[in-house]
Amino acid sequence: MSDVSIGRQTADVTRPLEADKSLGELVGRLTGDLGDLISTHVELAKAEAKEEATRAARGVGLLAAAALAALMALILLSFAAAWGLAEALPEGFAFLIVGAVWLVITMVLVTSGRAAMKRLRGAPQTKASLKEDIAWAHRPTS
Repeated sequence: MSDVSIGRQTADVTRPLEADKSLGELVGRLTGDLGDLISTHVELAKAEAKEEATRAARGVGLLAAAALAALMALILLSFAAAWGLAEALPEGFAFLIVGAVWLVITMVLVTSGRAAMKRLRGAPQTKASLKEDIAWAHRPTS
């Protein structure tokens, strides 16, 4: 059966939709539609990139505020720990031990932060969709 029901109307799928159009007009329309599709994908990619950048900026801002608060606490607690160790060791060694502990902690935090930043993604959905559209456009028609 070649009839397809669309809403309340029935369409014959064996008949061309635009029989009065020439091949040149149809190819021109296809080219225009393809251009519109690519433009839409570019706009979508821009929107996705902006959204991802906004999320990244928010996260960086929160991390910066937390880093400032942690710095203040770190300074005070480091002095307290070093003076506490100075009761059992010479002061120089006590401060050296506390400094070495903070150096190790810093290295762990830097490694974790870099890994988190590498996980930020661009706009992979749009990129993949654009590749599919380009592949489709380059396919030979028969």
